[in-house]
Amino acid sequence: MNETPVPAAGCVLWRRSPVDGGLEVCLVHRPKYDDWSHPKGKLKRDEDAVAGALREVEEETGYTAALGSELSTAHYYANGRPKEVRYWAGEAGEGHFTPNHEVDRILWLPPSQARERLTQPRDAELVNELLASLSAP
Repeated sequence: MNETPVPAAGCVLWRRSPVDGGLEVCLVHRPKYDDWSHPKGKLKRDEDAVAGALREVEEETGYTAALGSELSTAHYYANGRPKEVRYWAGEAGEGHFTPNHEVDRILWLPPSQARERLTQPRDAELVNELLASLSAP
């Protein structure tokens, strides 16, 4: 049986710390799953992955994002269905987080702490990719 993956998109959202200028990565906490992950979500019908990634970041974190390089695409099963999530590096712009039913908390953490806090190992790999993309010439 060849199931078409559920298309989704998201960002590894980052900013420079307002305190010390160090790199910080934004993680979202989803109470439904009690997990920490990168902002992401299913695409709407006929929605472009880039538009979906930007929409999901804004819906889940309250921040706008400027997309950088595309990172790895994650392939996994969720609720018994294959899922395919395209990720980009996203620099946080203006915004303010307001808790909602989907995401009740966000954290801005240095990359090493973000890797430790993320629930899924595949999400920690995306932090490594973000760092590599930001240090690339």
